[in-house]
Amino acid sequence: MTSIRGGVMSLNLCVIAMMVSAVTSFVTPSSTLIIGGGVLAESRSYNSGVKSLSATIDAEVESQKSSFKFDNYNKPIVLLGLSSEGNELQRLALSLSASLSGNPQKLQSTLEKLERSQGALLVAEDVNNAAESKASDEQQVAGISLSAVGLDEEGPFVLDAGLIGELIREKTLSLTSGVIVLDFNHPAFHDKEYEVDLIRALSSVAKQLYEDLGLLSVYVNVQPDDADSGMNDKAKERKDMIEKDVLIPFSDYEICVKNEGAADDSSWGNIEWELQRMIGRALLAPPVVGGTGPNSADLMMGMNTFFLSLSFPHVEDASPYIEQMCQDVDSMEYRVDLLQAAKDYLAKATGDDDSCDAKDPRFDILYQQQRLRFMCRPNAQRAPALPFAGSGIIDDALPIVYTVRTAHQAGTWPDDEEGIKHMFDLLELGLRSGVEVLDVESAWDAKLTDKLMKRAKNRHTSLILGSHHVVGEEVSMDEAIELYRQCRMDGRAHGAKVVLSINGNDNDEDQLAYKASIAAAKMDKPEIPNIGLILGEDGSYSRILNPRFTPVTHETLPFKAAPGQLTAAEIMAGRLLTGQVPTERYAILGHNIAYSVSPQMQGSAFAAVKLPHTYTRADVETVEEFVEGPIWNDDNFGGCSVTIPHKANIIPHVDVLTDAAKEIGSVNTVIVKKDKKGTRVLIGDNTDWKGIYNPLRRRIGDEVKNDSYALILGGGGTARAAAYAAAKLGLERIYYNRTPEKAQDLATEFGGSVASSLSDDAESKGSLGAILAENQGNIEVVISTLPAAAEFELPEWILSNALPIVFDVNYKPYNTALLLQTTAKGCDVVRGSEMLWEQGVGQFELWTGRTAPYGVMKKVVLENCLPSEAD
Repeated sequence: MTSIRGGVMSLNLCVIAMMVSAVTSFVTPSSTLIIGGGVLAESRSYNSGVKSLSATIDAEVESQKSSFKFDNYNKPIVLLGLSSEGNELQRLALSLSASLSGNPQKLQSTLEKLERSQGALLVAEDVNNAAESKASDEQQVAGISLSAVGLDEEGPFVLDAGLIGELIREKTLSLTSGVIVLDFNHPAFHDKEYEVDLIRALSSVAKQLYEDLGLLSVYVNVQPDDADSGMNDKAKERKDMIEKDVLIPFSDYEICVKNEGAADDSSWGNIEWELQRMIGRALLAPPVVGGTGPNSADLMMGMNTFFLSLSFPHVEDASPYIEQMCQDVDSMEYRVDLLQAAKDYLAKATGDDDSCDAKDPRFDILYQQQRLRFMCRPNAQRAPALPFAGSGIIDDALPIVYTVRTAHQAGTWPDDEEGIKHMFDLLELGLRSGVEVLDVESAWDAKLTDKLMKRAKNRHTSLILGSHHVVGEEVSMDEAIELYRQCRMDGRAHGAKVVLSINGNDNDEDQLAYKASIAAAKMDKPEIPNIGLILGEDGSYSRILNPRFTPVTHETLPFKAAPGQLTAAEIMAGRLLTGQVPTERYAILGHNIAYSVSPQMQGSAFAAVKLPHTYTRADVETVEEFVEGPIWNDDNFGGCSVTIPHKANIIPHVDVLTDAAKEIGSVNTVIVKKDKKGTRVLIGDNTDWKGIYNPLRRRIGDEVKNDSYALILGGGGTARAAAYAAAKLGLERIYYNRTPEKAQDLATEFGGSVASSLSDDAESKGSLGAILAENQGNIEVVISTLPAAAEFELPEWILSNALPIVFDVNYKPYNTALLLQTTAKGCDVVRGSEMLWEQGVGQFELWTGRTAPYGVMKKVVLENCLPSEAD
């Protein structure tokens, strides 16, 4: 193995090795151990040194320099930066790897593949000795960190980026198999003789992983503020030297760490959470202009949603008010231009260091945003769901609107040429922090705007809110409409916000922005959320009229962010009085449904977002009793859930069926809309399939192998939803039911095979074993729609090899015979309780046109479904 020796060898390195560290959790009480070691690749030579590394990357790996599509991403995450003595990068890598995988067996398999494909697993001798004294025979790898730089008895060495490419191509390395670490303060850097050479070599690797292999890279910006922080002056100098040329250019996201790495409290847990949130955000499907569903402006900027404008110079000043504010709003606006750190940033950027209080204001701007998230986290009851990995959902991340408002648009940021340039730098910083909504003023430099918008579209998942404020002068209706069109940012903004001024209110001028927003929405397609407001006290009513994503203040705050702002409570009271938000009636339609948790779940969701709606049980023997009754015929009927036995019988009574409801042949959701004439239109939809699809997609991921099968048990309406969901997931289907004709009906309508028995006998025609043998298939998922009273269990042979994911649609009892059996075997299981809140979230969003308070709905379901101690 060729390593860095003697300094002058730096540009002729053989960069060939990969250090591997793993957290190993031993299945004994409270025993966790970190094992450090390495995997050494076979020795390889490169005549042209570091610069030739790109030639080693497989030609099949397509360059992604301009566009990253992370929603189908299945490659390792990269963390780069400089750790202090807190070893922040490796610890974050281990934590992230464990969270992404959620499967110790899979991680163990990854280590074995690495060993077989590239060398032998090496364990640091001192740690190995400790392991031998504590380890039991049973052990599970909980996380893998792949270090890009190592140090052995011969000296330092750096990994080969080509090796990473090969491991990715052969599927040894993936999103869930380990996290790559590029630590520019690894102990190998402590020898000054090799420092410069290591910087060059590791920088080259960073560039190739990011540009050529297209890996999702996060800069972990460690900046302890203690004198005895464990990061010496030399490391700080190294960081300053490479930050602008390496750490920032070769990463898309950035997380900041102060002293949390050395803390012994919950603060480190917040850092781990923030990295998970950031990765979850990065892996979302890119937002579509005019789109609906997850990560859409249609929901995030939905009906009766509010964001609170913070106007403190330091985020910590808001801490006394956070708990109460979070109860009334759906997002927090992070007004960067009002921060003291932003003033310091501008002073430093313009060379006025004497008026700059902060050493690194850029870091402070990012760090304070994280602090805002952490303060909101315990109180974020209105937060939407953010899928993370496996079964993981982050439901305590209150969205942030990131704003740099300029002086001539009701803000404070300088809008001269230099000020605008630095404003766009700060907006890019917002993208790097993984904000949910980025407010972009639409009036500035076209080239800078275009550059930002391209970066947002190609490399990030933030929603863009195009905005324009007219301060101190009135505009006509036509001019206001054109401002909305301008805020569409050439079709690239997901929402448009126009704020106008009026000089009086004698002729309903306070309705100008609202009326212009309606007119503008009819002129361009696709339609996007339009937000229209009037500045000042004369414009207060415009905030009641504006139905979407209204900026608000809060009664606990010592001052308002802008004159004329109202609280969310005042606005909702005004909308109730004017009839803009009527008290709507909802119900669950079924028979013998005293057990149903839906009234508690949906009622709590309405209360959490301060909607005045009611939700009751409609327990009737026939559908006709309901459609002829008072709820269905109430002018304020908002919709209903439908359960057994009425899912099919309700169909003749709705006006429109969605595609899902048509194909599944049942309706579990009725939505009420109004047509252009104001006539009520009843829409029948089905969210049962989403209640099955969403949990399974999180666990399976996007890449489903051709030989992956879903075994669907049962033949009723829920089995139809399961078949529909399995097809959407790309799984082949096998049906089994005691009544073969029902199973055959499913196969005919949704595709797939019918198993005559669950026997593993490959010679028995029609058996499950024969179908799998003939098609060389594997059971990836088992979905049981059988009643809990059947006490069904799977044949042991299905659980003897690769363990399937087992989904039981029953939510009472919490533990069915099937779930008890498969949990004991180590299967990943999905309970009916998860299906219940997932389909309920879908219903809530269809009814209300806004994001659902996911954590609230989940909590209510679990409170009603978890077994008591008496059980």
